[in-house]
Amino acid sequence: MATPPTSPISAISGAMFGRSMANRDIGFAIGVTLILAVLFVPLPPVLLDLGLALSLSVSVLVLMVALWIRTPLEFNAFPTLLLVVTLLRLSLNVASTRLILSQGHTGSGAAGGVIEGFSRFIVAGSFVIGIVIFAILVVINFIVITKGSTRIAEVSARFSLDAMPGKQMAIDADLGAGLIDDKEAQARRRTLEEESGFFGAMDGASKFVRGDAVAGIIITLINIIGGILIGTVQHGMSIGDAANAYTTLTIGDGLVSQVPALVVAMAAGLIVTKGGTEGAANEVVLRQLGRFPKALYMAGALLFGIGLLPGFPMMLFTALAALMAGTGYVLWRKTDEAEKDAAIKAERDDAPPPKTEAEQLSDTMRVDDLCLELGAGLVILSDSAEAALPGKIKSLRGVFARDYGFVLPTVRIRDEATLPANRYRVLVQGVEAASGDLRGQGRMVLIPPGDHGLSGEPAKDPAFGLDALWVDSETADKAEAQGLTVVDPESVLTTHLTEVVKDHMAELQNYGATREAVDRLDRDYQKLVTDLSVPSPMILVQHVLQRLLAERVSIRNLPLIAEAIAEGARGTSSVTKITEHVRQRLANQICAQLDDGAGYVPVLALSPAWEKEFVEAIRTGGDEPTFLMSPQRVQDFVLAARQQIQAHAGGDAWPAILVNADARHFVRSMLERVSPTTPVISHAEIHRKASLRTVGQIG
Repeated sequence: MATPPTSPISAISGAMFGRSMANRDIGFAIGVTLILAVLFVPLPPVLLDLGLALSLSVSVLVLMVALWIRTPLEFNAFPTLLLVVTLLRLSLNVASTRLILSQGHTGSGAAGGVIEGFSRFIVAGSFVIGIVIFAILVVINFIVITKGSTRIAEVSARFSLDAMPGKQMAIDADLGAGLIDDKEAQARRRTLEEESGFFGAMDGASKFVRGDAVAGIIITLINIIGGILIGTVQHGMSIGDAANAYTTLTIGDGLVSQVPALVVAMAAGLIVTKGGTEGAANEVVLRQLGRFPKALYMAGALLFGIGLLPGFPMMLFTALAALMAGTGYVLWRKTDEAEKDAAIKAERDDAPPPKTEAEQLSDTMRVDDLCLELGAGLVILSDSAEAALPGKIKSLRGVFARDYGFVLPTVRIRDEATLPANRYRVLVQGVEAASGDLRGQGRMVLIPPGDHGLSGEPAKDPAFGLDALWVDSETADKAEAQGLTVVDPESVLTTHLTEVVKDHMAELQNYGATREAVDRLDRDYQKLVTDLSVPSPMILVQHVLQRLLAERVSIRNLPLIAEAIAEGARGTSSVTKITEHVRQRLANQICAQLDDGAGYVPVLALSPAWEKEFVEAIRTGGDEPTFLMSPQRVQDFVLAARQQIQAHAGGDAWPAILVNADARHFVRSMLERVSPTTPVISHAEIHRKASLRTVGQIG
């Protein structure tokens, strides 16, 4: 497609425009110089009209920009522009004063068409009316708008400077915490500097506006007095004619100056009052009014009530009331829709992206540490709004942390269609560890032997195997009246889960849990663990913690355990020997845990024959000791120990088996399958302040 030829005139004009755009700094300097020249060089009425029209146009432009900026910093050139506009207005005031005083006797057009138009339109044939209107505008500009804007600018500048150190410290803190990077920190510091500089400049620029208003009043008074004197003395006019001619022109000139000054003062007020709000003025006002539609409704009702009063124009106030109420409804609808759109957008942004096939496969292969599966009839225990099961399971974390220093992993609760309706099961690392039956709408009553007079569905307590009944609410009230123990299904399940976790704490204390436990230590103890002279320090700590938890010894005092591991690891790499050393360092804690409430530690002692046989069965060749005893003798000991344990099972205190320190680990291994909850302690684990009470002997 052929390009149309370019005319010489358009080419020349385009070149001039491009040259002028390339030399904008020179043009701005020339413009400021011309403004200063107006102070001294007389202007003809035509150029004065051009200057006054330009002043009014620039003032309106500044006001529009002030209305539409989102933040004050978007118009940080306002203080400079305000100085230039004020200087332009004052220069034009001087030029118009020169024309009025020199040519005022010739008629109303002596100072140009703009001043004549204002004087005719506002004065309306009476210079007294013009004086009143001019005085009102001066009061509005000087006392209301200018004074308020100046005060706000002063306070904003002071508060901005006072808050600068705190804001800088906040930026440094965010940078140090890694919440922001260097570029973001630099951008925030630059914004902070610009904000402080802007409000400081606005504090000074507001004085220009105030000084401009004062100068306008003084110039007007000088024009009126000087014009009357010149008209009567030099031109022989009567006082009335001179006052009418010169006052009319002066009031027109004052109005031409005050209107742009009022517009610029309003723009300054809009900028300094924007404060911390973000958005154009109309957006901010309408959005905030829309948040309170009740206020608009009440205002409409009040207007309607005023219209009902005698003597008031009812139709006018009714129309205004309807407009107010309608505006409230429209703003409320728009605000509500905007909030819904924002919520949908936020939800869409927060929604995780669809998982890839690899991620889905990874989720399928992931094994939960603890999982609770519920049959269809028990789903109500976890899914309903009043479900207490999730809260009770969550409370177990505090119980285990306090009693054992063990952090319970998250228990995943899910429904399982393959289970019977009233059945549940507990999975530990993907393997079923326990199961039981519940009645989601019933209550379990633990029944003693004998006649209790209650009717219900016979059952067994899943945690301890006690005889029980599933009953309805009415029967449960009767059972409570008889002093029987009544348990809700959530508590039955939580108790069973507690016992399952106790039995599997060692398995759940995996590498990740051990790493998290060590990371919670003070820095010195973390270094103590990492400096252990073993190939894998964290694995060693994990194995020791697992062996302690397997015997239900609390690992809450992890700093002491870390010290004991470091001590024991200096002479051996045997986990067994290190664990026994840790237990000896925890002697006070172990004895306190076994206290029967009366200040004694009940124990079952070994007969001298068993003590001797155990010592002879231990072989210490190598770093790891071995135990050589015939299976028959092992069985004999287990039977004898179980007999004594069962004899004291019904007592308030569960006795520990007291053995030789070298044999403790092997005795525990023999009894682990038949009585895993029976504590086995050695003589080295008896604290010096503990008191023993022998309740039996294994012979």
